[in-house]
Amino acid sequence: MYIEHLEGFETLNRELHVCILNKGLYGLKQAPYACYTRIDSYFTRLGFTKIEADANIYHIVVEGKLLIIVLYVDDLILTGYEKLVKSCK
Repeated sequence: MYIEHLEGFETLNRELHVCILNKGLYGLKQAPYACYTRIDSYFTRLGFTKIEADANIYHIVVEGKLLIIVLYVDDLILTGYEKLVKSCK
């Protein structure tokens, strides 16, 4: 992401240059999407599958036992087989 220089910030012969923002997720409009994308790819790599009814509910079946993760903003709800919940934590 690129940003313009702040007012009062002046560098000789570089008035038209812009700054690159390396880590600026929080406080930006794209922050929720970037956070969700990262969590989604992480759960997918672990083998979780999203249910069709709601894109924020993931599930996995391990040896016939079910584990469900519900993602809500920045909170997670784990439910399912007790040993799977403990190992997921």
